[in-house]
Amino acid sequence: MQEMLEVDPAMLQNIDDEDYASSGYDTTTASLTASINQYIFENGRRYHTYFGIDKNILPTDETEQDRLDLHHEIFLLLLRGSLFSAPIQNPQRILDVGTGTGIWAIDMADEFPSAEVIGNDLSCTKPGGYVQLCEVGGELYCDDGTLTDDNALKIAFDILNKEAMPKIGRPPATRENMTERLQKAGFMDIVALDFKHPFGPWPKDKRQKRIGAMNMLNMETGIESYFMAAATRILGMEVQKAEKYCKDAFAALKNKNFHTYNYYYVVYGRKPE
Repeated sequence: MQEMLEVDPAMLQNIDDEDYASSGYDTTTASLTASINQYIFENGRRYHTYFGIDKNILPTDETEQDRLDLHHEIFLLLLRGSLFSAPIQNPQRILDVGTGTGIWAIDMADEFPSAEVIGNDLSCTKPGGYVQLCEVGGELYCDDGTLTDDNALKIAFDILNKEAMPKIGRPPATRENMTERLQKAGFMDIVALDFKHPFGPWPKDKRQKRIGAMNMLNMETGIESYFMAAATRILGMEVQKAEKYCKDAFAALKNKNFHTYNYYYVVYGRKPE
């Protein structure tokens, strides 16, 4: 059982002042260049169409590229600097599935310069090789009772993960369904890990506080990235209504009186010899 995330006492002072206004966290990111060949524009964002619009709810524009690189840094912090959790020594063939901006693959290539790093199908995994799945869960949690059902962030999360995504056959990730996928694929020695992933710099622990601050920055565009296409394209919601959900959700996330988190799941398994 994981320890509760303790709230920084400073966050409990002057509860009428809701925002992290004096936190001093920079909300700027470096710009990256994105290049794609097949895309559409919706809600002011750019999306892939390569696999069909029904499967691509996340944008693929520069704003999203910046967010994904920040997401990578958050997960590095969560995993205490480790790029992977599987018990592997000096891997020489590395497969990155769902590579995003490629930052994880680049970091792995830097750490293991003699390795071949590729993005391809899981069928290429050699006997005895490991597959590691990494996903963020869709359920919000709270250890001190400050998260209520009328919280705008929870409402947006529930619309996305309990209404929109199941309609296209993509329920939110859990330890259980990630483990089941590896089991059904025939992998052995499966290990499932979870890490608390706070929203906002409210934790007392310095490392978790930093993770929360980075996550708040990530969600400044992340809520819109996850929510807009799902709400408008899958659920048929009006754009203005969807934008209001995003705005209210981020306002709730920035409210220092709400101490919420979700889980970052890591599940890995070994292919039989």
